[in-house]
Amino acid sequence: MSVRHLFPAAACVQFTIRLGEPERNIEEVSRLIAAYRPAPDTLLVLPEMWATGFDYARTAEMGRRTPEILGAMQQMAAHHRVYLAGTLTALAEDGSLPFNMLYLVGPGGVIGQLPKQQLFTFWQEDCYYQGGPAEPLLQTPCGPFGGLVCYDLRFPEVARRQVFAGCRLLAVAAQWPMTRIDHWQTLLRARAIENQVYVVAANGCGLTGAMEMAGHSMLIGPDGTVLQAAGTEATVIGCNLAVALVDQQRSRFFPAGSRNWSREDERKISTIDDLLPQLDLIRRQGSRIAFTNGCFDILHPGHVSYLEQARRTGDCLVVGLNTDRSVRALKGPSRPVNSEADRARVLAALGCVDHVVLFDEETPLNLITAIHPAVLVKGADWPEDRIVGAAEVKADGGRVERIGFSHECSTTGLIDKIRTIGPAGAHDRTGLLASTRKEDAS
Repeated sequence: MSVRHLFPAAACVQFTIRLGEPERNIEEVSRLIAAYRPAPDTLLVLPEMWATGFDYARTAEMGRRTPEILGAMQQMAAHHRVYLAGTLTALAEDGSLPFNMLYLVGPGGVIGQLPKQQLFTFWQEDCYYQGGPAEPLLQTPCGPFGGLVCYDLRFPEVARRQVFAGCRLLAVAAQWPMTRIDHWQTLLRARAIENQVYVVAANGCGLTGAMEMAGHSMLIGPDGTVLQAAGTEATVIGCNLAVALVDQQRSRFFPAGSRNWSREDERKISTIDDLLPQLDLIRRQGSRIAFTNGCFDILHPGHVSYLEQARRTGDCLVVGLNTDRSVRALKGPSRPVNSEADRARVLAALGCVDHVVLFDEETPLNLITAIHPAVLVKGADWPEDRIVGAAEVKADGGRVERIGFSHECSTTGLIDKIRTIGPAGAHDRTGLLASTRKEDAS
């Protein structure tokens, strides 16, 4: 099959999901697709958690059935020579919370998967699932595939990243309630208009458990025109897609293709007096402030990985940075290698860091008690009872997160390596980042 830039046709499968009854849900989807008789290579989008619903009490059990359900999807895809997209519970290999995973399945099996990124805490989804990272587009014989899962629809940046990467179609799998149907319809059109993409959005309908789903699945063109719309009954709606329509719309203007760098990262560096009013505004809107600290003398991959993980624990990451004086007090007169101004500037350029604030004491306790973080982050090599500020944060209703090291390198190790190499071996930098020592945020 030759590679295309877009699926030739798309459809939404809308039905009432039976909570915790995969056999009945598979049977209903099979019946609806057979009655619709899709053309070959059609993309059929299913609602979120289409096979099981959010059966929280049996999340792990439903997750163990995902391979079996994917097999049923492949059988339907092979029988009709189409592609199916819908979310299922994906158990995590490390035993942590599972993912709400959007799978794309073709006649030959699973083509790829995209995790739900934003969890709907109002429905306690974050208690049973974990959000996944932004993933590359799925490449298919019918062009690149991008997808959103329900609550992701409210985050324009999730769609924008996929469109900038080359997506011309966004599949949306949802269980959107009737109480917010106007949001559903408005947001779907907004994502199509602002990104100039086809939006193929499948929703559940009727009662799933005690919740009434809105139905009203929709197919929307890249100019925002509603091409097909369902009501509140079980049905399949679909239409042909034309890549020329996307190209025509984007030939006039294409905002999603513009990524001007307008931020000045140096502004992330603040004094504590300037920072606290900013954090008060962030906290007032219900956002979680995470805090970590360190010297960050020679920034290396271990630091970067650690800070990325720290950022994932909250909605905003504040990094407390030791001044030069406090670094010397901790590590001796030869440190730091880089000045506090240089270290702060490099940290501020990291996308995962929101604020940098210097502190002159040997510990960040005063900084922590002033900031009142919801999450205090430290390396896993620190026992919680030795983490400065842990007791205070927990007493304030926050939590402590201990993060493991994913890179075997440290600032001290780098310095020792450079000294070992010396001028004579300066040409050979092989293994410069290797070190057998771990040094927390050094």
